[in-house]
Amino acid sequence: MHVELREIRDFLAGHPPFHLLPEAVLDQLPQWIEIRYLRRGDPFPPDGEQPRLFVVRKGAVALHDRSGRLREKLGEGDAAADQCAKPSMDSEIRGEAVEDTLLYEIPCARIHRLREMSEPFDRHFSADLRQRLKDALDLVQDAEGAFPYPWITLRDLLHGPPVMVSTQESIRQAAKRMTDAGVSSVLVTEDGALAGIVTDSDLRRRCVAVGRSVEQPVREIMTPEPHTASPDATLMEALTLMTRLQVHHLPVASGSEVLGMFSTSDVARLQNAHPAYLIRDIARAREVDELVRACRRLPHLQAQLVAASASARQVGEVVSCITDALTDRLLVLAEARIGPPPVPYVWVVGGSQSRREQSVHSDQDNALILSDDYEPRAHGAYFEALAREVSDGLDACGFPYCPGDAMATNTQWRQPLHVWRGYFRRWIETPEPKALMLSCIFFDLRPIRGRFSLFETLQAEVLERSRHNSIFLAHMVANALTHRPPLGFFRSFVLIHDGKHDDTLDLKHRGTVPIVDMARVYALAHGLPQVSTVERLHAAGEAGALSREMAENLADAFEFISSV
Repeated sequence: MHVELREIRDFLAGHPPFHLLPEAVLDQLPQWIEIRYLRRGDPFPPDGEQPRLFVVRKGAVALHDRSGRLREKLGEGDAAADQCAKPSMDSEIRGEAVEDTLLYEIPCARIHRLREMSEPFDRHFSADLRQRLKDALDLVQDAEGAFPYPWITLRDLLHGPPVMVSTQESIRQAAKRMTDAGVSSVLVTEDGALAGIVTDSDLRRRCVAVGRSVEQPVREIMTPEPHTASPDATLMEALTLMTRLQVHHLPVASGSEVLGMFSTSDVARLQNAHPAYLIRDIARAREVDELVRACRRLPHLQAQLVAASASARQVGEVVSCITDALTDRLLVLAEARIGPPPVPYVWVVGGSQSRREQSVHSDQDNALILSDDYEPRAHGAYFEALAREVSDGLDACGFPYCPGDAMATNTQWRQPLHVWRGYFRRWIETPEPKALMLSCIFFDLRPIRGRFSLFETLQAEVLERSRHNSIFLAHMVANALTHRPPLGFFRSFVLIHDGKHDDTLDLKHRGTVPIVDMARVYALAHGLPQVSTVERLHAAGEAGALSREMAENLADAFEFISSV
């Protein structure tokens, strides 16, 4: 096969739905393909005498419905098969190339022939849920474009029992099982229990790319102990979890019984502002300006989530996940510009981002924990530049500098591990007012990128010290009590009268902050590693630090006040 045709064949083999085709059929594909070039702004689908399936080889295409609302954005490897599945597509959906784009075109007559030749390929089209979800859910989508699917559960989306292999079976057997079933992942079991998961990506990265023998046990390349979701979890909850974990496949289990597999390919490509696609665009950005443009979609995304009745916790988790991805990408771009770090580090965040309770335009709280090999004269300039690039990037993307300067750009919060140990030791042993103020930020740290063991070492020591220091905990309780609920003697609301915000109710400092502070105290008093306020309350209830009923009541109160 000619090298250009081989390149086309290999490209299609790596993207759905063509990855479902047998090798012999894939070899025939290139001879059926026409190549078309679209300039930015050219209409899509391009004019043609016959319906076709389109694959984006390079570039991007935006699709709109009749009302002009963005329906989908196609990037490299994405296929538009609507003309083959629904001939009326040409009159219903129109779009344009949003950048110079190279397309592969395959006549629908050929696609129908491929469906006859391959059952998995045919099943992809006949069981394709994405367009049906769009059509059905459009009936209830309001004019403001809110997310329309909060009530759909994973149970509704499962296509059948999952494909499984045992840990003893070979990589070859697992790959064959996936190919035969036409799926992009397989669950790995041991003694009947879920032990791991293997995806197409794992096969490429952990087997083919490193030259590993396909006769080795599949356990050698599996991701062990994958997260699972309940079949009663809503689509919103599942997508939030997948966004947070940065995974594309999620096993669905009820207790120890695995019921099926949920993946991003099961979901309609909703809108360009969907968090999964926003995170994808962030991960692909090569310049800070691209990140700035991507983050302009955040306010609209948050408004959509609220309009769709997403809980305050879900909104906070989604926004925090996006900020995590943004921070990670800024660190990658900074390292690409100034070079690799001279010593290991971990970038950590505090405040609402660390607790996954962030909203759009929250100010940034971050720090750098450096290896004890750090030498200020030799390495200081590098980490100062790294911190400045990331902090400036966050500010440009809508997350302003911290008014209290609790950022890695401040030399005080850019220190080696032994210095951080000293900080926390003093704060715990000498809990004066400034230490208590700092504890609200730095006792909620969470790592984003780097050597996580630096953070884990520090966290373990802090939890051990704090739980055994009753004086420190007493001061933390007293500090928490300075934020009282805004209730008067006769249960009327106490309003602010400071000349600037007269006759207003401060729901943050008088509503959510007392619960956040209380949850932090319980976590420190009982050595609980959780950082999220709701997770801390639930963990405290499980540990017997407070009754489960009280934990649920506080969590519900926090959710209610946060959503007002």
